Amino acid sequence: MGRMLFIVNPRAGKAQIRSHFLDIVDIFVKAGWQVEVHTTQEPLDAVRTARERGEAADMVVCSGGDGTLSETISGMAKLDRPPVLGYIPAGSTNDFASSLQIPSNMAKAAENVVTGKPYAVDIGHFCQERNFVYVAAFGLFTEVSYMTPQEKKNLLGHQAYMLEGMKSLTNIKAYAMTLESEEMSLEGDFVFGMVTNTISVGGFKGLVKRDVSLNDGLFEVLMIRMPKTPLELKNILSSMILKEEQSEYVYRFKTSRLRIASREPVDWVLDGEFGGSRTDVEIENLAQKIRIIIPGDA
Repeated sequence: MGRMLFIVNPRAGKAQIRSHFLDIVDIFVKAGWQVEVHTTQEPLDAVRTARERGEAADMVVCSGGDGTLSETISGMAKLDRPPVLGYIPAGSTNDFASSLQIPSNMAKAAENVVTGKPYAVDIGHFCQERNFVYVAAFGLFTEVSYMTPQEKKNLLGHQAYMLEGMKSLTNIKAYAMTLESEEMSLEGDFVFGMVTNTISVGGFKGLVKRDVSLNDGLFEVLMIRMPKTPLELKNILSSMILKEEQSEYVYRFKTSRLRIASREPVDWVLDGEFGGSRTDVEIENLAQKIRIIIPGDA
């Protein structure tokens, strides 16, 4: 079949890749692939490895959580001709894999890599520097993903995000911002915002609308203004999981590009990892930039 670069994060999730690794490689070899394995050693290692070795491969496969997938795609996005990408989910939430119907079972995901079909997906370009796969966000709850220790994520999974996230309701901070896109102009004090290309965020499917396409060149944007009381904010968050209506506090729209300016630096999270503290942000949709293997019947 050709050369495969297999990038593995051995610490993702509950380190379950360690007990499945030989079976996975065996599936690849039996399908005729010549496999080169790289285990990530530090943050951004997957970016460098995909960028430096990806062009010589006929396929890049990564195994890890959403952060590992994001790093791998960020590295591949810098290539003139990115190879096709296979993904074996091994994290705590695996939002993007869920959106693509990629099996959560590691052996089945490996079988999908060798039997599935390529599907072109959009990715995000953040501030002309970095890429993200499915979400760029700021405000309430967003720091949970990168502040929660990996050990706690491994032990509690989704519960870790919920437990840590509830703490941020006691310390609500709003950011004075202006947002500009072709479709919408907004100005005000916002407690939360996210730009997504996914059906599921943090394991919840109600935070984004149901009519999401992962390759239409458009992001789904959600912005929440500062409510009058913490109780009102709680009600807003609860209704967001069940409803899709806009309100005086909640704004939803689609766009391919937007700019956000704030009076003070705002911490951003890209695919669950810290994306930097910024006052000016530009986000662009790179339509159908990466081909990823999905189930043939998806």
